[in-house]
Amino acid sequence: QEGTKVPSKRKQNTSIVTSDLLHKNLLKAEQENWNDISPRYKAMTKRIKEKLEELHYMDTLNSGSPRMRFGENVYFEENGCIFLAKADDDEGNADILFSVEDLGFSDAFIQRIRISPNQSYMAISLKSENSEEATCIILKLGNFPVVEKVIPSIFSFEWAANDVLYYTTQKNLKCQNVFMTTFTYQKRTKLVYTEQDARFFVDLYCTKDRRFLTINSNSKTTSEVWLVDCRHPFESPALVQARTTGVFYHIEHRKEQLYILTTYGEPAEYKLMKAPVASRGKENWQLVYALGKKTKLVDFEMFSDDCIMFLKNAGHLYLNVISFVSHSVQSIQLPMWACEFELESHPEHTTSTCYFQLSSPVHPPKRFAYSFKENNLIEQAVQEVPIITNCHTTRLLAKSKDETLVPITVFHNKNSKELHRRPLLVHVYGAYGIDLNMSFKEEKLMLIEEGWILAYCHVRGGGEQGLSWHRDGCQHNKLKGLHDLRACIKLLHKLGFSQPKHTALAAASAGGVLAGALCNTDPALIRAMVLQAPFVDVLNTMMKTHLPLTIEEQEEWGNPLEDEKCMKYIKSYCPYQNIKPQCYPSVFITAYENDERIPLTGILQYVQKLRKAALDHASRKSKKGNWIPNIILDVQANGSHCDSSWERSLNE
Repeated sequence: QEGTKVPSKRKQNTSIVTSDLLHKNLLKAEQENWNDISPRYKAMTKRIKEKLEELHYMDTLNSGSPRMRFGENVYFEENGCIFLAKADDDEGNADILFSVEDLGFSDAFIQRIRISPNQSYMAISLKSENSEEATCIILKLGNFPVVEKVIPSIFSFEWAANDVLYYTTQKNLKCQNVFMTTFTYQKRTKLVYTEQDARFFVDLYCTKDRRFLTINSNSKTTSEVWLVDCRHPFESPALVQARTTGVFYHIEHRKEQLYILTTYGEPAEYKLMKAPVASRGKENWQLVYALGKKTKLVDFEMFSDDCIMFLKNAGHLYLNVISFVSHSVQSIQLPMWACEFELESHPEHTTSTCYFQLSSPVHPPKRFAYSFKENNLIEQAVQEVPIITNCHTTRLLAKSKDETLVPITVFHNKNSKELHRRPLLVHVYGAYGIDLNMSFKEEKLMLIEEGWILAYCHVRGGGEQGLSWHRDGCQHNKLKGLHDLRACIKLLHKLGFSQPKHTALAAASAGGVLAGALCNTDPALIRAMVLQAPFVDVLNTMMKTHLPLTIEEQEEWGNPLEDEKCMKYIKSYCPYQNIKPQCYPSVFITAYENDERIPLTGILQYVQKLRKAALDHASRKSKKGNWIPNIILDVQANGSHCDSSWERSLNE
């Protein structure tokens, strides 16, 4: 109509252009700053690199990659190649089935391998460091393996039958479609399932006895499972139990019974239940075994007559062997030094031995086996070169603000004298119910050898003490994780592990929230902070629903767009929002230009604001010799979110 004002698109476009320009200018300024500063560290970098390469070489001499056994055949992967050997033959005689480089994927690594039941096909996913999405190569096995098909943008995949593959596709960090594809007779591909709720992510799993393929749709708090009968892979999937808010469940199968790992019922921690396949609704679920208090279920493996639960309690790892024949439960504590373990693939559920690897930040992976027949734990071939012999592991409990006891794992050199003078590196994560990463890293071992103390704070929000530990540190409880971290660092100093002027704090990704918050509230507790792809601008990120993860992340951080109370609460701890002129520690941040999970703009603005606050404080004090922290950002042009190859992580 005449006289009606038409909203101008120009204003909107101008703001986008301005924002892009600001981003480019900030990035350019940080790159120039990095180029000016990095030469200072050349000599130190050279020494560290040589030491890490030496440790990595020793480690690779002693560790082999996991093996997959199929009857007489053993499959394994090394240096981007997949090999096939006979179980009773020397692996030096193994045949090469596949090479990443031969197919022109030189910058990719092998992420996942699945072999069809009769070993006629192999599906391999390849992932490049610069992308979150993987490519799946289908290989037809035989005397001369040939590439049958290439599927782009894939996440998970499983064989439902000898020539029927189910797979999920990934787009913008979301997995919502499941497809089925066949390779013989009538070759076809069809869509079999679509998830409509943006908070849910779909992946696939095959039960150990290969009777069912499960389509698992999970949000941060809730799950739903559909079954594909592998004897009839073309039939429509059947629902196990409709999603119930707050209830997780995962499915295994044995002798016409579904075994259900679930949080259903009180208390809301994992328990093992069972139900007949024919009447599988939750009203028919019967309890088989419930976990103890403050116990974390790390992994679960099903065998023909037993199942093994890998558990963590107060920082200690142990396994529970549940016998379905004698209806008994046996608990076996794993070595005191062990912090992480990785289950090896056991394609045959009738096997009598379960293989796994144990490690810690300073202990390279060591192979162990549990024998069902002998009912004991066997340490596999002892390493020829003992990489570490003088590291002491201590487990502590810090009392948080609300009296909750928070576990800390500490490593230090047994020969270190005067620990209060030693440098301390504190690690924290505390989000999504995920445990703090304690897998082996060469740089951690190097620090121990050079007299550092390493401390890992298992604060609330993580998953170290079960699901309630996560619930106690997410959404409107986020500050509890900050209180826990503060209590941990204070206890370490009180017990004589270093002191504030020798203490550094390290965090990656969502761990940046608590680390950045502590940097604002208690800067005097630490002298330096090292962050990798950190989440430091919670409020602005959670207000932008166009970002790929915002909707599903609301179950972790809350929804500030619809809840003013939530907005105020996030504002109270968000690292970016609470920067103020004060004496900050030095900060080193590594970020990735193409990171799809943590927008680089937020990190650039955080660094700019932090640097300004530190300089404002220094100029106000203007005392002679006033200390100004180093605030450095290294933006990596390549690499995706916290996911680097050995070579790239070495350079970082």
